[in-house]
Amino acid sequence: MDVGFVLDNSVVMARCFEDEASRYADSILKKFAEATAIVPSVWPLEVGNFLLVAERQKRLSEADSARFLALLTALPIRVEQESPERMTKEILFLARETKLSTYDASYLDLAMREGIPIATQDRKLRKAAKHCSILLIKV
Repeated sequence: MDVGFVLDNSVVMARCFEDEASRYADSILKKFAEATAIVPSVWPLEVGNFLLVAERQKRLSEADSARFLALLTALPIRVEQESPERMTKEILFLARETKLSTYDASYLDLAMREGIPIATQDRKLRKAAKHCSILLIKV
């Protein structure tokens, strides 16, 4: 299966809670039938932190988190590793230039390097992607 897009954490986490579900996230998840997504190395930590915060807020139980993680691991998502030097130089520079967090800039950087579109629900990341001529997956 070919790599088709960079998957931002905002899309995946929207499926964790029914009240945060969106038509956009649902349509992106359907794309996994035909393409693999790639994510930056920070992605697993972002997923874990999101689930941990949800557990602490009593929105999820540990069992809920485990079920969600099982669903995620079944998806064709490849984690792209980065060197610490690249993270603290190129990605930091991109974050400054686009006014993104370094976490969000890592998704944009990956889309730029791979020359593929990005799937995101994050308003700032969408704006930065457009500024950098990165295609956004639309529904």
